[in-house]
Amino acid sequence: MVKLAGGKFTMGTDEAHFHEDGEGPARPVIIYPFWMDVMEVSNKEFAEFTRDASYVTEAEKFGNSFVFFDMMTEEQQEPVQESVAAAPWWYKTPNANWREPEGINSNLDERWDHPVTHVSWNDAVAYCKWKGKRLPTEAEWEYACRAGLEDRLYPWGNVLLPNGEHMANIWQGEFPLNNTADDGYKWTAPVDLYKPNNFGLKQMAGNVWEWVADYWSIHHMQELKKNPTGPKKGTERTKKGGSFLCHKSYCYRYRCAARSNNGADSSASNLGFRCASDIDTES
Repeated sequence: MVKLAGGKFTMGTDEAHFHEDGEGPARPVIIYPFWMDVMEVSNKEFAEFTRDASYVTEAEKFGNSFVFFDMMTEEQQEPVQESVAAAPWWYKTPNANWREPEGINSNLDERWDHPVTHVSWNDAVAYCKWKGKRLPTEAEWEYACRAGLEDRLYPWGNVLLPNGEHMANIWQGEFPLNNTADDGYKWTAPVDLYKPNNFGLKQMAGNVWEWVADYWSIHHMQELKKNPTGPKKGTERTKKGGSFLCHKSYCYRYRCAARSNNGADSSASNLGFRCASDIDTES
């Protein structure tokens, strides 16, 4: 983990790309000091948790999860009977879960150092508690993403490919039909790749969406807030950072101000998390 000093920063943006997501307005926030995981939680780390805690994820209990269609073989696609109407590339896949990310006859070989996926918000909270940690708030996450850079799009600045260098694992090519994998990875990438931001945190953009603690809301006030924790109640939870499936033409959400939401029991092949903890917690 990295110890972050906290302080005042500008959360959100007045130049929203998705107004319906509540990206704005830009607003002052004061963050108290806290710890943040350097990397997203990996499959190896999550496996240790499930063994030690005898934990069964919600996707395993439900018997299905959502998988991006092109990640699957024809054999794996065969039992699929349902997709998402608004995004037909998402297949509701029988037997898909964190252990079998593409359903039947899939495994984690050569992916133990990749981020765990198919974990719900509830699963992520359970893991964090097991580690003596917690999910970061949305404000903490965005403060960590920006890493002291005010009014910048990405964790490293405003240029997507500075000096032609890939800084994140996002979709390259034409979405959703052709991912050229110019950044090195067609789907998830190992959690320790790419340059860290100024706070020493890796892959705050791309790779997998990351759950945060807050209930979802698109209504924000502009007055100064200290260590905000989001709405008191809600029906869905917030996620940040975008994923390997994000492309500017469709899901331009690998920006620090970008955000999205899912139900707390939802899971998918591009959804993971990292933990935070209070400053009085040893790490």
